[in-house]
Amino acid sequence: MKMLIEKIKNEGTVLSSSVLKVDSFLNHQIDPQLMDEIGKEFAGRFAHCGITKILTIESSGIAPAVMTGLKLNVPVVFARKRKSLTLVNDLITASIYSFTKEESSEISVSSHYLSEEDKVLIIDDFLANGQAALGLAEIANKAKATVAGIGIVIEKGFQDGGSLLRDKGYTVESLAIISSLENGLVRFEQPTTETKAELTR
Repeated sequence: MKMLIEKIKNEGTVLSSSVLKVDSFLNHQIDPQLMDEIGKEFAGRFAHCGITKILTIESSGIAPAVMTGLKLNVPVVFARKRKSLTLVNDLITASIYSFTKEESSEISVSSHYLSEEDKVLIIDDFLANGQAALGLAEIANKAKATVAGIGIVIEKGFQDGGSLLRDKGYTVESLAIISSLENGLVRFEQPTTETKAELTR
């Protein structure tokens, strides 16, 4: 996706060899036009899969998931990381480990919104170690739903999440795959391009 890659090149900031900051357009401030294009792209890639539900995790996955749901005309369900007074019964849960925060957390979805008839498309903003996607897949599996695919906005190809998910048999479609963040350079697998991002100290 040329538009996404240009955004990463122009607005992304490399914080370390493993951390890319994209909060000006994806996971803090959101660019609606970019989200619209992301929704179209995911919808096109998974149009043949018979998707009935999109599953994501709060909060950064919600924007691309909603736009994809709009294009596919299906509901979007997001797993909660925090306890809610209105979400206490009939929960499907999974534990995920965040390497960024160095802690485990429990995510949950109401069983009323996933069933064995559903073909689920999992959407998330980043794929690094794959733990969030695996947690969402676990929830879908506990609901006896079918995971039809996983859509990722930005994949860190130099980390093992992508290989882990693909080795488990999941279809993973990533809109931008970063091969390296070494020395403040963002390198992409496809298409081959690189840009220098200012290191934040």
